[in-house]
Amino acid sequence: MPLTPKQRMLNAYRGLPVDVRPVAPEFWYYYPAKVLRVDMIQLQREVPFWFALKTTFEKFGCEGWGTVWCGREQPKPASETHEFIQVAADSYELRSCESFAGRTFRSTSRYSKAEPSWQVEYPVKDPFTELDCYFDMRVQHGCTLTQAKALEARNAVGEAFLLECVLPGQFTDFLASAMGFEMAVQYLMTEESAKLESYQKRYRDYVSETTGLLAATLPFESYFMGCSYSCASLMGPRLWRQWDVPIVAAAASAIHRHGKLMHLHYHGKSLENAADLASTGVDCVCPFERPPGGDVDGLEGLQRTRALIGEKLTFNGNVHTVATLIRGTRNDVRREVGQIKSAFADSHRLIIGTGDQVGRETPEENLHVMVEAGHEAS
Repeated sequence: MPLTPKQRMLNAYRGLPVDVRPVAPEFWYYYPAKVLRVDMIQLQREVPFWFALKTTFEKFGCEGWGTVWCGREQPKPASETHEFIQVAADSYELRSCESFAGRTFRSTSRYSKAEPSWQVEYPVKDPFTELDCYFDMRVQHGCTLTQAKALEARNAVGEAFLLECVLPGQFTDFLASAMGFEMAVQYLMTEESAKLESYQKRYRDYVSETTGLLAATLPFESYFMGCSYSCASLMGPRLWRQWDVPIVAAAASAIHRHGKLMHLHYHGKSLENAADLASTGVDCVCPFERPPGGDVDGLEGLQRTRALIGEKLTFNGNVHTVATLIRGTRNDVRREVGQIKSAFADSHRLIIGTGDQVGRETPEENLHVMVEAGHEAS
């Protein structure tokens, strides 16, 4: 019997044989909105994410992955208020206020019909006076899970694609979500090292505990850690290695104690940190981008990456989303897919994916060619 799309993905994560190579374009927001003919506000606030992805993967007859959040209730919850307010003809703001231990944290996200939402106001305005309280609010031990929506999504997806449960993020991402990336970098460079190390240890312990709880309680086979700012392209290889690798490794260790799998998203340049990625213990990494966003360039770059990661993790990604999928020809798509398959010809640890999110301008024909070329025997 042929494997299901989900089984192909899991086999690739585990380094097991598959009937055809899994092909998993990163359909995140833009293309599902196009397929469903909804604007970005509708997609993010009205359409279940799993449904948007399932519809899109099935349209192209390919494998794929997506994520779902499992709710968590904290022992000492903050008091929260939220307002969704129209600020222009095609845009809205979600204004949030959280009160905890005598402090108030205000944040604002902007929603546009054309683009995914983004943060315009961050809760921590002065990390030197506010971060202790923010940490107490966000990083609490003894959380309990609210599982219903996550389990409903998993059951609805079935074998259509690999739905993964979201883990807490990397350390720099946590800081940036509190105060914005620019202030987070300045804070990392100016705060006393002992203070930063105490925050990192506390956050690592929280990630390990929460990851273990999720893996022990939920039936998901694989768990996902994202990347917004925690990567070498934005932080440099040394700072990412110092502040984020310990968090990733702690999560992977907790996942594996329960016999589960872990997928790490890692944007931008990856060659200098490829060995670090392999050392963390994660099972799959994506998207190993080509230039200019990344540095895994052509067959040579793929072969270098293959040598650096060995059989320690599964490679997912690399088809260029702009130069090849949006602007390229059928032959360009086939050439890049062929390079990926050639570099990993002797390995089961391969998923042919894209160098991050597929743009809405991408011709359907190029996506069909990518799937067809990836599934062909070679």
